[in-house]
Parts: sequence; C-alpha cells; structure tokens
Amino acid sequence: MWNQTYDPLGNAWLSALVALIPIVVFFISLLVLKLKGHWAGALTVISAIVIAIFVYEMPMDKALWSFAYGALYGLWPIAWIIIAAIFLYKLTVKSGYFDILRESIIAITPDQRIQVILIGFCFGAFLEGAIGFGGPVAITAALLVGLGLRPLYAAGLCLIANTAPVAFGAVGVPITAMAGAVNVPATEISAMAGHMLPPLSLFVPFFLVFLMNGLKGVKETWPVALVAGGSFAVVQYLTAVYSGPELPDIASAVVSIICVAVFLRFWQPKNIFKFDESVGSSSKLEIKKHSTKDIILAWLPFVLLIGVILIWTAGWFKSLFVGSGALASMVFKFDFASLKEVIQVEPAVKKAKAVKSLFELPIINATGTSIFIVALITIPLLRIKLGTAIATFGETLNEMKWAILTIALVVGFAFVSNYSGISATLALALSQTGSAFAFFSPIVGWIGVFLTGSDTSSNLLFGTLQQLTAQQLKVDEVLFLAANSVGGVVGKMISPQSIAIACAAVGLAGKESELFRFTVKYSILFVIGIGIFTYAIAFYMQWLIP
Repeated sequence: MWNQTYDPLGNAWLSALVALIPIVVFFISLLVLKLKGHWAGALTVISAIVIAIFVYEMPMDKALWSFAYGALYGLWPIAWIIIAAIFLYKLTVKSGYFDILRESIIAITPDQRIQVILIGFCFGAFLEGAIGFGGPVAITAALLVGLGLRPLYAAGLCLIANTAPVAFGAVGVPITAMAGAVNVPATEISAMAGHMLPPLSLFVPFFLVFLMNGLKGVKETWPVALVAGGSFAVVQYLTAVYSGPELPDIASAVVSIICVAVFLRFWQPKNIFKFDESVGSSSKLEIKKHSTKDIILAWLPFVLLIGVILIWTAGWFKSLFVGSGALASMVFKFDFASLKEVIQVEPAVKKAKAVKSLFELPIINATGTSIFIVALITIPLLRIKLGTAIATFGETLNEMKWAILTIALVVGFAFVSNYSGISATLALALSQTGSAFAFFSPIVGWIGVFLTGSDTSSNLLFGTLQQLTAQQLKVDEVLFLAANSVGGVVGKMISPQSIAIACAAVGLAGKESELFRFTVKYSILFVIGIGIFTYAIAFYMQWLIP
C-alpha cells in the first residue's frame, strides 16, 4: 500500500509551490513558448510524473499506471464524443444540408452576434445539460464556424458561453456526485448554486456580444441579450432551488431558445452585424428560400441527436448496463491492480480509501456512441453515399489525430495529479488561509477543473476539503460546496482538455496556445469576481444561503 502525502516538504506552502510546477509548465508552454497542445501536454505530464516520483515518493509503477488510466479515459469516452460530434457535423456539410440549416438560422436573424447567443449560449446549454464532457463546445463551435465565424472566435466564444450551465451539466451529475461524496442532500447544494449562478448566466450573453462588437454591439443588441440571459437565469434559479440539480440546464435552455425565437419575430437590431471578409465568410451568408421539407431534413439530424441523448440519459436505459441489466456485458472492465494500493488519507478525505482502479469501457451506452448512431442514421436520411461517409470518417480521424493525442496527455496529467496527491496539496494550502478561504473556495474549484477538465471530478476531488474547511470556519458548508462547483465552471474555458476539444472541433489542432491566450484572462477575472461574491455571502450576505 502507498498512502498519499500532501506535505512532502514539511511546509504546506513550499509543497504547494512544488505542486504548482506542472501548471506553470503548461502556462509557459502555451503562453510564452507557444507550443502545440500535444507538446505542452507532454511537458506537463513529464513534470508531473517527475514530481510525483521524486518529491511525493510515489512508486514509479503507480505513477505510470495512473497516467495510463487517465490517457485511456481521455480516449474513451472523451475523445470518442468529439470524434462522433465532428463526424456528424461533417456529414451534414458533405450532404449540402448544412447550408440549408445555416440559412434557416439566418432567416431567424442574420445578425451574427445573436446567432452566437442562440447557438453558443442557448443550444450549448441544452447540450451541456444533456451530455456534457466537451460535446457541447465541439458541436456548437463547429456550427458557428459553418455560419461564418472565424474558428478561433467560434471556439473561444463557445468556451465562454459554456460557463453558465456547467455546474448542472450532464443532468446534474457534478452536484449529485458531490452530494454523495460529502453526505449532504443534492437539493441543498443545488439551491445554493441556484442563488450564485443566475447573475453569471444573465451576464454571459452581454459579454459574448461585447467580445464580438464592443459596447456598440451591446447597445444595439441588449434587448435580445436580456431576453436570452434573463429567461435562462430565472428558470435556472427556479429549477435549481425548487426542483434539484437535474433540470436547470435543459429547462433553462429550452425556455431561453423559445423566448429568443419569439422575441426576434417582433424585434431585430437596426444594424445587422457580420464579420468582414478578413474574419469570416460573410459573402456566403445569404438568405435563400428553401422548401419546408428541405429545412426539416437539414434540422433533423440535430433533432434526432436531442432525442437519442434523452434516451441515453434516461434512468431505464442506464439501468440496462449496470448490475444484472440485460446489456451489462457490453460494459467491459479492466482493473489496474497497481492503483488499488494508492490510498487517499485525511484531511483530503474523511476516511482513508483507495483511489478508483477499475476502468469501465462502455461500448453502447457511451455518449459518443449515441452521437455516432445519429451520424449513421444521417447517412441514408440525407442520401449520403456510403463511400463518401467512410471517407468523411477517415478524414475526421486524420484531422483530429494530434487533438486526440493532446486529450490523452492532458487527461493523463489530471490523473497523475490526483493520484499522487499534487492536486490535494494545492487545495490544502489554500484551506490554511483562515477566513480568506471564503474568497479562495471557488478558486479551489477552478484549479480542480483546470487540472481534471471536469466539474464533476473537481467536486469529487475537493468536496470533502471544502466541507471540512467550512466547518472549521463555522460557515454553512453548502456555500463552500456550491462555490467549488461555481468556481469550477469558469475554469472549464482554460482546462487543457477543453482547449484541446475546442481546437479539434474547429480545425485548429496545434493552435491551442492561441485559444488559451484568448480565454485565460477572462477565466481569471470571472473566478476573482466569484471569489469576492462568495466572501460577501459568507460574512455579509448570509441571507442568500437557503
């Protein structure tokens, strides 16, 4: 057995500085050296493994197996989701029906600022609520590129738009997973998050427009931004507080889409915004008339995608693949025996326990498979030749080869950090800041999502720490638990995993440093704002705690 140690150098802050080295390596690789994502990921992984072995005294085999576990998880299910999503998008392009879909969106509004709100914010939130795991950014960014946005803009804007729904993503899994780990009702954590997130949800559509067109754009489009963000925030609050964590994203997104679509029938901005030729492809953004049948066919793959995702996330469907379920044999399991001996100890957890060592490989019930099935249905539906479809899949794999490698590397890094204790060292150091931890609480969640690429993983990693620190400071524990998740949502836009996925979606593999530079400043500003808000709630606005 090997017990994790969280203060290998005998001083919490000195240990934290060493634990910070892999993150610094990643930042320098992308921001200063401007390396491609897979090289940045490789250097980061190497530095993490070296520190795990020589500073944390993690046995070499366990360090390497933790990387292998993470890399495999990066390939399946994460990379599989992106491959399937891009394949589906490419099929609609090859068929010619994507042009019809694009022009039908332009018929609703030719203004690209509002298109970003509709697709990046509203539709992206629905996908986040249904599937999560990077799929929403991949699909919406690809759609926006097809609508004429520059790839870097499309990827960056979709990453920022994806912040509002992440805490309740994948049918509320981040919060329900945390609730089980800390033995606090999910409804209580959900209600607290429901008090914290609506201001961010209201702000995001305005911010997206500001990034595209400055204050001038905000002045010209504020009514529709208010309708989109306002309707989303209100429904998010009501469902999170009174229903629980499962519905806020899906319900908020559907209501927001309907409200925006109806509002645009009576109002359009006086000045229509389109990127010029040097930025987008405005020359192609012309409204053409199409038959109702063609418009329905153009939208059908994405309507089917929603339907299939709802089936895949339904309880009865999931039950088929667990325990004695009829299709349980379709979930292959591999045990990383060496990792059974890696033990998490106090104070990172309440009671010592082994890290997860069983790797599950779901073939049918993986989210990527649901998207791939829709892609297969799309082939005959849009009358795509089988040869064209096969060539398109090969083209997708070829274009994504470096992105897939990057995803495997950065998720491998996440597992090395978690299984060696590096992640816990950073969080435990911040927990020693006393009452100032109310400010740092969401930053812990932000670090967690940066390291793991997942709000769920961050909540599982640091939920107990947040709970124990809240009890020591005599602050209501649901505030810090919710803050971990809320802080995590703005860490998603700079997570190496998210950056790699977004670049892969828009054909920018190898350009991760550019996208990282685009989002990192906004992520830092957002988490500072959330930290101040959390501190204010803890000591001056306790009435906001349900």
